[in-house]
Amino acid sequence: MLDGFEILTTSGVVLWSKSYAPISSSLINGFVKDVFIEEKILPGAAAADDSSASQHPSYKREKYTLRWASVKDLGLIFVAVYQSLLHLSWVDKLLDNIRVLFVDLFGDQVRKPHSTVVECNFDDYFDQQVKELEGSAEPSQRTPQIVRNDPDPTTSPHNESEEPPPAVPGLLSGRKSPSSAAPSTDATPTSTPDTSRPSTPSNGHLLSAKVGRGGTSRRARKAASGKPAGIDGLKDRNSTGKAKGKSMRRWDADGLADEDGDTPLDYSATNDADSRPVSSAGVESIDMAASGTRTSQGQYILKDLDDEVHSILQNANQKKSQSIPSDTGMLGSSLGAITGLFRNVIGGKTLTKADLEKPMKGMEELLLNKNVAREAAVRLCESVERELIGQKTGSFETIDSLLRTSLSTALTKLLTPTTSLSLLSSITTTIQKEHRPYTISIVGVNGVGKSTSLSKLAFFLLQNNLSLLIAACDTFRSGAVEQLRVHSRNLADLSARDRLAKIELYEKGYGKDAAHIARDAVAYARDHSFDVVLIDTAGRRHNDARLMSSLEKFADLARPDKIFMVGEALVGTDSVMQARAFNAAFGPRRGLDGFVISKCDTVGEMVGVLVSMVHATGIPVVFLGTGQHYGDLRTVNVGGVVGLLMG
Repeated sequence: MLDGFEILTTSGVVLWSKSYAPISSSLINGFVKDVFIEEKILPGAAAADDSSASQHPSYKREKYTLRWASVKDLGLIFVAVYQSLLHLSWVDKLLDNIRVLFVDLFGDQVRKPHSTVVECNFDDYFDQQVKELEGSAEPSQRTPQIVRNDPDPTTSPHNESEEPPPAVPGLLSGRKSPSSAAPSTDATPTSTPDTSRPSTPSNGHLLSAKVGRGGTSRRARKAASGKPAGIDGLKDRNSTGKAKGKSMRRWDADGLADEDGDTPLDYSATNDADSRPVSSAGVESIDMAASGTRTSQGQYILKDLDDEVHSILQNANQKKSQSIPSDTGMLGSSLGAITGLFRNVIGGKTLTKADLEKPMKGMEELLLNKNVAREAAVRLCESVERELIGQKTGSFETIDSLLRTSLSTALTKLLTPTTSLSLLSSITTTIQKEHRPYTISIVGVNGVGKSTSLSKLAFFLLQNNLSLLIAACDTFRSGAVEQLRVHSRNLADLSARDRLAKIELYEKGYGKDAAHIARDAVAYARDHSFDVVLIDTAGRRHNDARLMSSLEKFADLARPDKIFMVGEALVGTDSVMQARAFNAAFGPRRGLDGFVISKCDTVGEMVGVLVSMVHATGIPVVFLGTGQHYGDLRTVNVGGVVGLLMG
C-alpha cells in the first residue's frame, strides 16, 4: 500500500502529490537533500538521470522506503513512499509509467521559460495506473487489510458489568437461551462495493428458526420442558406408524420461497424493523464516466480499454525501442529474442526465405504463448514472411523495426472490421425507416456468460434511452429465467433512477420451444412499441449436432437483425472450432454478425482468442466484457490489442 506519491522539481517545488497516510515533510526534504543536493552516493547508486526506476537504489529513512525516477532535462523527480515492511514489486513500473504520462501531458507547461504555474489535473491518470498495476499484482503484494486487535471484552476488568459479545454466526455456543432463536432486526446492510452480494451473510441475513406459539421455537419449548428432543419424535412415529417426510418448498411467481412465509432466503436484501422484505432498489449505482461518454447529440458511447493511457505508454515504448543502441539489441523482450536471430544477417543483404526460417518459428511461438490458435499463428507468420522477403537489411535497429511493423500490419489488417460496427446507427435506422423493433440474439456454448453479457448490452442500450424487451428463450437450464428476471428488475430500477426508457422481460417458462417464444416476443415488442428485443438462448456444445441443428429454425422464426456469439477469453485454441460451428449453424443464408469476448479481465496480455476467432470466420469482435458489473463492457481498440500481443 502506498503512503504517498509526489512529483516535484529539483529545486523543491511540488507540482503534484497524493497522500494515503500522513507523511512528514522532512522525509521528502531529506531525500532531495541527500540524493540531489549533496549527491551522497548510495549503495549501487547511478547518476540521477532518465534511467528506469528499477536501476535506482531504494532510499530508506525511518520506517519508510522511497523509490524514485527522474527526468533530467526537465528537472523533475517522481517519488513513491511506502512502509519498509511491505514488498511492492509494481512500484517501479508505476514510477516509469507515471513519468511517461506526466511528461507527455504536462511537459510543454514545464518547458515554458519563466513559468510559475503548472496546472496538473492528474488524479484520474494516477488512479487508473494504481488500480491497474495493483490489480495485476500477486495477492500477497496487494494492499493489505489492517485488522485492529482490540482487547477481549470478556477478560478486560472494565467490561465486567457489560454483556458478553454475540456468538460468531455458524458456530455453536456452549449454551442457548430460549430467546436466542429470535432474529435480529437492528443489523445494518452490509456494504458491497465490489461484489453483487456478500460472500458471508451478515446478522440481518442469517436464516432464523421459525417461531411457534408463545414467541419461542419448538426446540426452545422442548428444552424448557426438560424433555429430550427425541422422545416426542419417537411418540409421533409410534402413533402414526410412519415418520412424516420433509415438506417440499413452494416457490411463488417471482422465484421466492413461500414456506409459511417466515423463512428469509435472499441474502441480497435486508429486512426492516417491521420484517417487511426490501425490494431491489438497493442496486448499486453505475459510474457512467468510467465506462463511456456522451456525445453532443446525447448518445452514450462506450470507451475503449483505457485507450488514452495505454496509447501514451505504447508510443513511449516504441520511441524507447527505436532509440536503443545496436550493441544492446532487444534480447530483453519477447520480440527481442526473435530479432536476435538476425545477428547472422549481413547489412545490406536481401532477405530470403532461408534467412527468415528461424525468426518465423520464434514469432509463431510468441503468438502461441499469447493464446493464439496455431492455425491463426501460422497465417500471421506467413503474412509477415511475405512482407519481409525481398527487403534489404540495414542496421540491427532496422531489422527490429521491419519485424515489428510487419507483424503490427498483419494483426491490424486481420482485426480491423471491413464493415461499420455502429450498433446505435443500425438500430436508429431500422426504427425510423422500417417502424419495427431491432432484434439482437445472443448465442454461445455453456458457461461463457451469455446472460451476463446480454444484461451489460441492455444497460448500454438503456443509457441511449432505447426501450428494451428481453426474451427468455433459454427454456432448458434451471434458473435461466429467474436469472434474467433478476437482471431485468435491477436494470429497471437503474433506469427509473435516471428516468430512462422502459425494460420488460418476456417469458413463457421452461420446456417450451425457444424459436416460437422468440417469434412471439418480437410480435409482442412490435405491438407494444419496444425499440430493441434482446433474445437469450440456451448454451450448447458446438460439437453436438442435435442441439446445433435447432439454431436454423430459430433464425428462420425470430429473424434477428444481429446474432452475436459470446466467447470467453479463457477458451484457448478451441475457439476456432466454436466460431466456425456457430457461424455455419444458422443455414446457408445466415451467419454470425459479431463476437462478444467475455472475461477479458482474467487473461492480461493473453488476448489471442480475439485473433483466433476473427481468423476462423472473418467476423469482427464488437464488444469486450471486462468485469462483473453492468458497466463493464468496452468496444475494441485494435491498436491496444496489437500492443498487448506484441508486448
